[in-house]
Order: sequence, then C-alpha cells, then structure tokens
Amino acid sequence: MEQCSRRRFLQTGLAAGVLAGTAGLPLRAARGNATDWVWLGKSGVKVTRLAFGTGTNSGQVQRSLGQEEFTRQVRHAYDRGMRFFETSETYSGMHQMLGTALKGVPRDTYRLMTKVTTRDGVNPQDKIDELRKLANTEYFDVMLMHWQHVASWPTDTVRWQDGILEAQSKKIVMTHGASVHGLPALRQMTGNKWLEIAMIRMNHTGVRMDAEDFNAGASESRDEVVSHMKEVHGRGLGVISMKLAGEGTFRSREDRQAAMKFAFNNAGVDCVTVGYKSVYEIDEAIENLNLALA
Repeated sequence: MEQCSRRRFLQTGLAAGVLAGTAGLPLRAARGNATDWVWLGKSGVKVTRLAFGTGTNSGQVQRSLGQEEFTRQVRHAYDRGMRFFETSETYSGMHQMLGTALKGVPRDTYRLMTKVTTRDGVNPQDKIDELRKLANTEYFDVMLMHWQHVASWPTDTVRWQDGILEAQSKKIVMTHGASVHGLPALRQMTGNKWLEIAMIRMNHTGVRMDAEDFNAGASESRDEVVSHMKEVHGRGLGVISMKLAGEGTFRSREDRQAAMKFAFNNAGVDCVTVGYKSVYEIDEAIENLNLALA
C-alpha cells in the first residue's frame, strides 16, 4: 500500500510538474505532429495534417518519376505516417498511378481526395464513377470542384453541386467542397452553405496566391486571403492549404519552413498538401511541419 501510494504521488507530482512547466507556453505548442489525424472542420472526415500531393506542374513532376519510383515514394510517405493522398482529373494519369501505388494498402487506413473539373456537357455521376475506377477505389473521402476562378461559380456549378451531393448520399463521396483561384472566387466562399471543405492557396510571401486576376503569379492581398480563410474556418469548414512551396519556387529550406509556420500559426489551416519528387522532400516536409507546430 505504501509503495502504491508513493507511486501514485510521484505520478501525480510529475504530471503537475509537466503542467506547471507548460502553462506559459502558447497553445500551438501542444498541437502535435505532421502525421497526426485531424478533423476537417465539421465535415466528419479526418485526415493527416500533411497530405501527399500529386499535382506539381499539373502532375508533370510526379509522372516523370515513373510508376516504380512514384510507388516507392507513396509507400515511404505512408510508412512515415502520411495517410492523406490527393489528386485531380487535371493531373493526367495520376489517378491511375496513385491507385497502383496504393494497391493492397487497406483502404480504411488512408484518405483519398480528388478534384473534379466542372465542365458543361459532362454528367457528374459518370465522371465520378470514371475517376473511382481510374483510382481503383470504391469511394473518395473528399471531392472538390476544381479551379473555381470566377465570382459566379456558386451559381454556375449548381448542377455539379447537386451531382456531388447525390454521390455523397450513395457513400461514394464522404465530404465535398471547392478549390478556388483568385480573389473574386475566394470571396464567394464566405457564407456559402453548400461548402464543407475549402481549398485555398497560402504561403508567407503571396507567391502563386489569390489575386484579383486568378492568373497572377503573385498576390499583394495575402492578408485578405488570410482573413477569408479564417472566416470560413470559423464557420466550421475544413480548410486545406496548397502552394506551400510557392509551386516549387521556394528554393531555400528557410522559405519552406516559413511557409509552413505561416499557414498553421497565422492562417490557421487544418491541413496542407505538398507535391514531392523525392523521399528526401517527403522527410523534409514532415520535419518542417513538425517544427511549425512546435
């Protein structure tokens, strides 16, 4: 009894000491690691904070690796704890390559996101089924309407919104949202009741971020982008950030680290996606995000 009481006292004392030692630290310090599972807002879907992107230069970088090397990198990321993989129908061939790379991996151990282009004259259900077959998956955890770049996108895409909701009712899509390019489109995310997920470009410099012209290479409106991001996040939307490496333009690791810090500590995103061309870049991105969270 005496030893048991002493053990309990030591454990309690140690816990109190840890709490006392961390009481003055900012809340961000307790946020964990790059490969932790986090909720995407109120969507009901959990993903790892760091995602494996396949769209560097529209997938050209990943395609050039070849299937064998690409598979090696996907499996390396998976083994490191990265369990969120994303692609788009605009990344030619990447659904097939990703489906091949993940073949045999238990489907319930990772999350898969795709982005669909909202073209006229295309049946949403046919397109979703096509992408599922290409990716060798029964369902997508996240489906986004890709590249919404005009202010009228919420009304222009009603047919696609309805189609994605129908797919969600059939459990072949778990949650949905949109990726935007340009401030006119981004401004329409505020108050949009259809959205559950928002994918927004974000880094500390404004490179490849949203501007008045969606084709602009840089934005002087970084603070406005952050403001919109915080607003939609405050409404309970899941926020996924892209262009963390300025679409490959950040040559220094210091810039890549600063981008991660800014996204999580200033913009308050849930998750970020980065494209890779080597296992070294995968390991670096994990370390960079761990440093940002610490």
